[in-house]
Amino acid sequence: QVQLVESGGGLVQAGGSLRLSCAASGRTFSTSPMGWFRQAPGKERALVACISTSGGGTYYTDSVKGRFTISRDNAKNTVYLQMNSLKPEDTAVYYCAAGSSGGLWYRASTYNYWGQGTQVTVSS
Repeated sequence: QVQLVESGGGLVQAGGSLRLSCAASGRTFSTSPMGWFRQAPGKERALVACISTSGGGTYYTDSVKGRFTISRDNAKNTVYLQMNSLKPEDTAVYYCAAGSSGGLWYRASTYNYWGQGTQVTVSS
């Protein structure tokens, strides 16, 4: 079992920045691919960014490329999502997710452990 706790969400004006953090416990963090998903009202939850176990591989959905950066600190069992140049369409609940060890880190279906979510609201 793994527990994931997100923090860092909030209300920000368009063009602003936020950094989300996700602290993991309960399993070997360094062998788990990690990802961030988001769900906007009326929409399905979708993969935003993910990172390989070593941190050497990253993936971003097209709409956030160049604005968001995912990173991880295996010594602190924490994954981050730095969000810059935020837009109103980034408004959503953001979920941290962990994948099974050995899973393909760049596939959304790999992720099967979820945090409780943190709200990000971007005003225009």
